[in-house]
Amino acid sequence: MRFLRSSPLALPVLFLCAGYVGVTACSALGVTNEGFGASSSTGGGEGGAGGGEIDLTTSSTGTGAGGPLTEEPPCEGMDPNADNDGDGVTGAAGDCNDCTTQMNPGAMDYPGNSIDEDCNGFVDDDPANCDTGLPVAADARTGARAMDFCKDSDGTSWGVVSAEWVTADGQPLNSNYAAGVGVLSGFGPAVQPQAGQRLLALSSGAARQPSDSGYQSPSGYVKGYTSGAPPGYPKESPACPGVQTGIPYDSAGLRVTVKTPTNAKSLRFNLNFYTYEFPVYVCSQYNDFFVAMLSPQLSGTPDGNISFDSQGNTISVNAGFLQVCHAQQAGGQNYPCPLGAGQLSGTGFDDFTNSAATAWLQTTAPIENPGSNIELHFTIWDSGDGDLDSTVLLDNFAFEAIETTTETQPVPPPE
Repeated sequence: MRFLRSSPLALPVLFLCAGYVGVTACSALGVTNEGFGASSSTGGGEGGAGGGEIDLTTSSTGTGAGGPLTEEPPCEGMDPNADNDGDGVTGAAGDCNDCTTQMNPGAMDYPGNSIDEDCNGFVDDDPANCDTGLPVAADARTGARAMDFCKDSDGTSWGVVSAEWVTADGQPLNSNYAAGVGVLSGFGPAVQPQAGQRLLALSSGAARQPSDSGYQSPSGYVKGYTSGAPPGYPKESPACPGVQTGIPYDSAGLRVTVKTPTNAKSLRFNLNFYTYEFPVYVCSQYNDFFVAMLSPQLSGTPDGNISFDSQGNTISVNAGFLQVCHAQQAGGQNYPCPLGAGQLSGTGFDDFTNSAATAWLQTTAPIENPGSNIELHFTIWDSGDGDLDSTVLLDNFAFEAIETTTETQPVPPPE
């Protein structure tokens, strides 16, 4: 069993400190969590301020990049057989306003602006709140609904094309290991869904909270299977020189193919990563990883993953976002845990010396070819063996009309 092995904290680990919400926080491995206002960049590099909700008060009224429409542009006297706005659809083919690329049958109806962007005769009618009463054990399309993938594509409209439970290398997930995926009403008393009534959980152990049927402790629910990894992974942490992570064990994931809205410029979703590896297995071959692989790969990025910390490290025990924990010293290093341990309570990840979480984060990424299909592969796995599990919570997926960079940042706590 792994916990009989010598502690990797004897390794020469570099710690850097950075201000975080008024507290000086030290992050392992040279990873500094830069809070809510870091500079941004694309391509798995330094993170920045996350996207956010659409602000209709500052959006454009035409076809600009500032956000969704705030009023429908006038459009009279256009040839119905010509594609006047260049969005690929003529008036005769169903474009109800051929003077703006933000209105056509493949567009998204943005809530609250009272405009019929998708030209179906109804305003603000895209489905939402589609996760009420979903069961814990569910098929993959239901799991996607828990994450707020509500709309299905009919071939012309945007929406989900397909959804599958898969392993880290994209193979179908064996039904014997279905406990690695789950639809939850929350995660302990302190962590609630970011939208609607359910969230999606993926786990290298059991994707359950202690109050759910089928719960297994993350201290060592070993399912005993291996798989390949996503393209480019496992990837070593740049702050852990000489450390070689092991092959994936007990992986679980959701792969969703989505036709993107023609008026979408970016996507976003929330994640919250919990691990039983902290802090003993910082900078070791035994680690759990979460990635969100986007295909086609974004231009200028080293691989398909769009979720990483401010130093480009994969979300894992080595990432700088682990700030929910019990303040402690381990391996001669200080872990101040500025967000406290309240969000560990009642989750199974509430052991004083082994557990940590990130709190809710938001990943954003640009849509480079609106109206085309993309594939999102959300997956988690254990490295080197199946002991000591991790779980990622996923929720609040949405497309946006605002442009963003590829980054992951903390969600500010409610005021």
